Amino acid sequence: MSTWRARLSDEGGTAVIEFVWLAILLLVPLIYLVLCLARLQAGSYAVTQGAREAARAFVTAEDDSSAQARARAASDIAFRDQGFADHGDLTVACSASPCLSPGGSVTTQATVTVPLPLVPSFLGDVVPLEIPVSASQVAPVPEYEVR
Repeated sequence: MSTWRARLSDEGGTAVIEFVWLAILLLVPLIYLVLCLARLQAGSYAVTQGAREAARAFVTAEDDSSAQARARAASDIAFRDQGFADHGDLTVACSASPCLSPGGSVTTQATVTVPLPLVPSFLGDVVPLEIPVSASQVAPVPEYEVR
């Protein structure tokens, strides 16, 4: 009988089990939070780079017809670089007509919807499945450049 009670009162090895359970309960949410923040940061880089490069490509174009295609191509490269090839959008607004009028400005706005990792679609009513991120850039059209 005394060996049975001694075995029940012995707590050897339980610290390891408690540590493992606490580590799982605390580290899994922390790792998920880091994954989410990393994807949001990548989306932030994508829209910042996409808007900036699209504005530069637009104002350095030779004419208005090729400027849109150049801006879109530049933003697509930035989106693809960060893994958002299918999630990015670009809008271009001009302060003058035609867009490349000397002294005018071109505003580009890049938008990306960042899908949250590992969120199942059936939780769409409870948890957001994606977060929109956007950035804009204003680029002046060169005043003394001959086109």
